[in-house]
Amino acid sequence: MYKTKAPDGKLNISGKKISQLRMKMKPKCSQRKLADILQLQGLEFSKNTVQCIESGKRFVTDIELKAIAEVLGVTVDELLSDE
Repeated sequence: MYKTKAPDGKLNISGKKISQLRMKMKPKCSQRKLADILQLQGLEFSKNTVQCIESGKRFVTDIELKAIAEVLGVTVDELLSDE
């Protein structure tokens, strides 16, 4: 049987880390600003998309995860880590 949810019931394991890293950006980055930056990377993101990812209510594709990692200045592995 395939797992489609994290142990906590969320649809991704990277949302919390994305939120933490976004808020640590200098200057501070809102969800809307992150969505705007990701749009420039070619992703169809809105503020609501970022909000759903950060709250674990939306899956994240590998393509999206790679772009998010690049924008946040981290590796994909860091977004997927529990630390």
